[in-house]
Amino acid sequence: MDVKVILKIVVVAAALWASTKLVDGITVSAGSTAKQIGTLFAVALIFGLVNAVIKPVIKTIGCAFYVLTLGLFALVVNAALLLLTSWLAEQLDLPFHVSGFVAAFWGAIVVGVISWVLNMLLGDD
Repeated sequence: MDVKVILKIVVVAAALWASTKLVDGITVSAGSTAKQIGTLFAVALIFGLVNAVIKPVIKTIGCAFYVLTLGLFALVVNAALLLLTSWLAEQLDLPFHVSGFVAAFWGAIVVGVISWVLNMLLGDD
């Protein structure tokens, strides 16, 4: 696995952890700290795969919405992708849960901002 990919997973896991602390409705219910960290890394990997596979399709299909809303539609898309990630995590018996669209909306903002800041600090291509 490429070092950049691993670093991106670590950054997203850190952003997801921050969202569990800052947003009501986003939880990791694993018992120990080690299990929580493992869950966050697994969810970060799922979130990365969901973004890599589904987001380009949504961007292509919803191009007009992005233009009409000056890009604000991306917030709705990111929230939906976080909800999908939560659902996939539950299907894989991972103790990660996003309770609804409002929590997903704010969680997506937190994950996006923190990921952006960490990528700026760590360097991103």
